[in-house]
Amino acid sequence: MGMLDGKIAIITGGTSGIGESSAELFVAEGAKVVLTGRRKAEGEAIAARLGSSASFLQADATSEADWQKLMRHTLDRHGRVDALFNNAGAPAQIGGIEGLEVGAFDASMALLVRSVMLGMKHAAPVMKQQRAGSIINNGSVAAHLAGYSSSMVYSAAKAAVVHLTRCVAMELGEHGVRVNSVSPGAIATGILAKALGVSAGKADAMAVRIEQLHATAQPIPRAGLADDIAQCACWLASDRSTFVNGEDIVVDGGQIRGRMFTPQQEGLRKAKSALGLGG
Repeated sequence: MGMLDGKIAIITGGTSGIGESSAELFVAEGAKVVLTGRRKAEGEAIAARLGSSASFLQADATSEADWQKLMRHTLDRHGRVDALFNNAGAPAQIGGIEGLEVGAFDASMALLVRSVMLGMKHAAPVMKQQRAGSIINNGSVAAHLAGYSSSMVYSAAKAAVVHLTRCVAMELGEHGVRVNSVSPGAIATGILAKALGVSAGKADAMAVRIEQLHATAQPIPRAGLADDIAQCACWLASDRSTFVNGEDIVVDGGQIRGRMFTPQQEGLRKAKSALGLGG
């Protein structure tokens, strides 16, 4: 028995990284998955690899018309929607407040926040009628603390996602529909390279090098993997989490929970030395 046997799931941003890993895991756990994204060739290749339990629909998560098309596709094909993972995203403009461009800001808010709103808007009536469903939104540790993203815009957008999740959870929970978010820490995907200006295809290929960069970012001495987030999303989509609603689950190896022990102890030793204290 798989954790998601018989479930129908939609995963946005499914053409790489966390979305791709989630699609793989959801299918392995028994779900039928509709994955979406802007990159048609990559999406179709993933769906073909996953077999008859997966289908791909090219869609822009910021477009309401595309969401309507996606819901029709899913309902025509499967008759219901049990889980939605609002995962689509991309880096936002880096730099300080004085240099932010209005157009870039608006585009990032559309992709990172509007897409989540639209997903919930169009999944809600279907799930309410079913009296069941689970919506999972992709947040970030950057939603919780400043300075944990290359972009202040990204941080602000993800903070909006986490709070919007809570607000909608309070509404839809009354209808048997759960809404939660998962906030990744330093995950080895191409998003860092994309933020630094590398093209999407080349950035995704840099995940192994990024894994090395992130290995010391948290007390657990390895980088986070896309599968770490997929595992959490899968659990939230399953019936094993039916009393979890309005939560943001941080999956970061302890990154934002406090100062790491060894650097803290080294700082104390340096302080003692500077004060002329022995021992």
